[in-house]
Amino acid sequence: MNKKNNIKTEYSLKDHYNGPLIATDIVIRYQDGIVLIDRVYEPHGISLPGGMAERMPFPDNAIKEAKEETGLDVILDDRDRPLCVLSELDQDPREFVASVTYVGTGYGILKPKIGEDAKSAIVMPYDDLPRAIKETEWAFSHHPRIIEKFMGVYLI
Repeated sequence: MNKKNNIKTEYSLKDHYNGPLIATDIVIRYQDGIVLIDRVYEPHGISLPGGMAERMPFPDNAIKEAKEETGLDVILDDRDRPLCVLSELDQDPREFVASVTYVGTGYGILKPKIGEDAKSAIVMPYDDLPRAIKETEWAFSHHPRIIEKFMGVYLI
C-alpha cells in the first residue's frame, strides 16, 4: 500500500520502465547575453546551467541549479511554459536524460558556488551566440539546439 495516497501498488514503475531521467536546464539572460558554464565534472565542456531533477517541481529545480552554478538569483519568464523539452536518446553521454529548459533573468553577482558543477561562468553576448553554437566544445549535444530555440523565440 502506498501510504502517501492510499493506492495499492503491486509493483514499482521503476521496475517496469527504462527512463528517461529528467534534467532541468536554464537559459539565463544576464547583462547583454546569456550565462554559460564550464563544467567541472564529466562530460567536460561548455553548457547551460542546469542539473538532474530532484524531488521538487521542475521550475524550482531550474532556479536551484542556476543559483548553485552561477551564484545568480533567477526569475523565470513563465514557470508553466518551458522553452522546450528535448529527449533525444544520446543528448547526454552518461544516460538517457530528457531536458526541460526554462528561460529567466539573472540578478546578482556571477560567481559559481564552490563544489558545484561549474568551475567558471561567463556571459556570452547575444551577438556572439551564432558563432558560439558552431565553434564551442559543448558538453551536451542538445544545448546548441536550446540556444537556437532561444534565439528564434527571444531575439528575432
